[in-house]
Amino acid sequence: MTDELKIEVAEDEVAPVPEEAADAPEPADEGLSEDVDDEADDELDSEDSLTYSNGVIEKIVAIATREAAHVLGMKGNLMHFVQETLGAENLTKGVSVEVTDDNRVIVNISVIIEYGAYAPAIFEDVKGRVTERLESMTGLEVAGINLRIEDVMTREEYAASHKHAQEAAE
Repeated sequence: MTDELKIEVAEDEVAPVPEEAADAPEPADEGLSEDVDDEADDELDSEDSLTYSNGVIEKIVAIATREAAHVLGMKGNLMHFVQETLGAENLTKGVSVEVTDDNRVIVNISVIIEYGAYAPAIFEDVKGRVTERLESMTGLEVAGINLRIEDVMTREEYAASHKHAQEAAE
């Protein structure tokens, strides 16, 4: 897996020549040098590209996930825990992305949800938000979303756990 996703942006196709113009005589070559023709060929052969860092995709996913009702937070790995303990907030914790061979994205998300909330509804909410944000912001198609519920807490428990983590960091 690479750290970047490269999207090829195709240039507009050249419109076909109308039949009347096809019958017209060729314009005389008015002393154009071969160098100019070569430069024009190079320009036609050039490709534009748009590249996204995986971190950008992960950040879009994380922000969209946090917008969903009853998602209290994201669950990261040990590295994310160490970063938070040192006072750094990592917006992409709990998110990883994989790019398929056909430039579609598979998203893996780990969350903490609110106790008493209906998990299948949270999944549908997260799936809809993430898919919409990725497609509208990047044009990427989502091949799949995997949501893992890592923990269930009340809002009060979640707030208290974050308060303790912040105090420990200070």
